[in-house]
Amino acid sequence: MTIRPCFRVAGYLFLTAAALACGDQNTSSPVEAPGAEKTAKTRVLEAGADILQGKAPLQKLNMYLDGFHFYNGALGQQMEAHHFCAKLNEDVTQCVIYDGNGPDAKIMGIEYIVSKKLFEQLPTEEKKLWHSHVHEVKSGTLVAPGIPAVAEHELMEELVSTYGKTFHTWHTDRDKTLPLGTPLLMMGFTKDGQIDTNMVARRDQRLGISSRQKRQERADIAAPPVAPGADAWEKGEVRQLGIAEDAQAALHKH
Repeated sequence: MTIRPCFRVAGYLFLTAAALACGDQNTSSPVEAPGAEKTAKTRVLEAGADILQGKAPLQKLNMYLDGFHFYNGALGQQMEAHHFCAKLNEDVTQCVIYDGNGPDAKIMGIEYIVSKKLFEQLPTEEKKLWHSHVHEVKSGTLVAPGIPAVAEHELMEELVSTYGKTFHTWHTDRDKTLPLGTPLLMMGFTKDGQIDTNMVARRDQRLGISSRQKRQERADIAAPPVAPGADAWEKGEVRQLGIAEDAQAALHKH
């Protein structure tokens, strides 16, 4: 495979299939799923599928972001999250979230990112499911590993005013074998003193970066006010999924 550099064109970030060769270190998954080793037949089928089958949606996941989440309503339960994203247009981005960036990474969940313009059009109750990205950007804890500093700075200028809706489907910080339970709503940090600094330090050391330095470099990025309705957990408006007594009634509400 030819390794090409990361680059940015017309306000869009491109990372090739060899994106992880752009400077960051692979992060191993902490989970070992049960099951038998792949057979020779399975490996041959995989190799054939890799060559013959189209993977257009996956090829669009060309933006890599590394940040941190916590369970909505449980600030102390925090984890690193590796986002592989596709920008659908200037207002909507969709991401698949993994617990690592190596070949053994497990899919943890998904995140949808929208512009302030679209967020402000959401119903009041829907807004309570979304979190702001202002602090994540300004604190230097949200990073785009492996790309030039100038390109990362431009990307963060775009992300600082956006909002994310995130659900984790595999809670790999505690379910070490299989995805158990219901998907859980995740939130982003909104001020200093909330995040586990040791967790951030371990990430920074592994990737060879400094969140503190990035905070200083992003001082010139304007911090927009958070739109009303976002980060509802700060006001005690916690939302999580549960088991509906009448599933059909719950579905008909949407």
